[in-house]
Amino acid sequence: MAKAAAPDSPAKSPSGNAQGETLALEDFDYHLPPELIAQHPSARRGDSRLMVVGRADGAVQTAHFSKITDKFRPGDLLVVNDTRVIPARLLGTKEGTGGRVEVFLVTRKNSEAEEWSCLTRASKRLKPGQRIFLGEKIRATVVGEGEHPFQEILFECDGEFLDVVEKVGHIPLPPYIRREDLGLDRERYQTIFAASRGAVAAPTAGLHFSPEVLQELTARGVEVCSLTLHVGLGTFLPVRVDNLAEHQMHEEFFAVSTATAAAVNQAKAEGRRVFAVGTTVTRTLESALDDQGRLRAMEGSTRLFIRPGFRFRMVDALITNFHLPQSTLLMLVSAFAGRELVLEAYRQAVAEKFRFFSYGDCMLII
Repeated sequence: MAKAAAPDSPAKSPSGNAQGETLALEDFDYHLPPELIAQHPSARRGDSRLMVVGRADGAVQTAHFSKITDKFRPGDLLVVNDTRVIPARLLGTKEGTGGRVEVFLVTRKNSEAEEWSCLTRASKRLKPGQRIFLGEKIRATVVGEGEHPFQEILFECDGEFLDVVEKVGHIPLPPYIRREDLGLDRERYQTIFAASRGAVAAPTAGLHFSPEVLQELTARGVEVCSLTLHVGLGTFLPVRVDNLAEHQMHEEFFAVSTATAAAVNQAKAEGRRVFAVGTTVTRTLESALDDQGRLRAMEGSTRLFIRPGFRFRMVDALITNFHLPQSTLLMLVSAFAGRELVLEAYRQAVAEKFRFFSYGDCMLII
């Protein structure tokens, strides 16, 4: 498996223009009543509603998520993200003063030690050298400043670090879910595909899939394969520039196996459709291409920012949630289906009281 950095800019459209029309941040705004932001998951996986958006004819249909199986044909390839969310919120105290500290794990920075880039919350910003106790089992030292607003922290514990974190950490629910994490979130903020630990946010499109839906898809002759993209904090960070060309995505680790690369390349060569479950799968598939446009088996990192004007080469259909106004995720969806069509579909979703964001309802763009 190759290891390399993936491209960090959009592939150019046939016209040579990477952005297409000139768009500003305000072009991706829409009105969302706060009560439509889902605060809890549906009673059961697969109970969500589904909006189906046709790219060719602009048709918008609504259904139950279980009906998504009707939109597949034998031979279609479903690509899922098998990342697993770690309980990345750690609560503790400062050595000496006993002051409260919250540490949010973001990215492991050292392959030979548990040194992580973290967000911290305390009465005052932590200084290098500050020691922290996170429960009874984890000790930590602030070793330096990272790229603002992050700090570099070295962790020590008895046993495997992530195993201990699984026991003492809190599930990092996104900030628009205005409640503390509950026991049910340990299951429901993970997909049924979750296997590879490392994400600090869920690949939320995958949350809708139940074993029953997956079983029906495979019975219909749909092939399923997986890749990994560890969703980072950049998922929640707002775009702070009006000129989208100036926005820099945060780096996220991904891995594509030899088996998945072969499955995707064969599907494309045979003219079969590739369904991406989520924006994370989409960014990985479009990041890990070689010069001939074939998917590479590789590990790497991506800062790929997909916005209108991007030329998709791997993804034929996209399963995704409803995203925040002015977010890079909404821009990716708009690049895939067209901004005006997407915003019209969002207006309809608001009118029909769909549930939005991580624990909300689902959209299929086909």
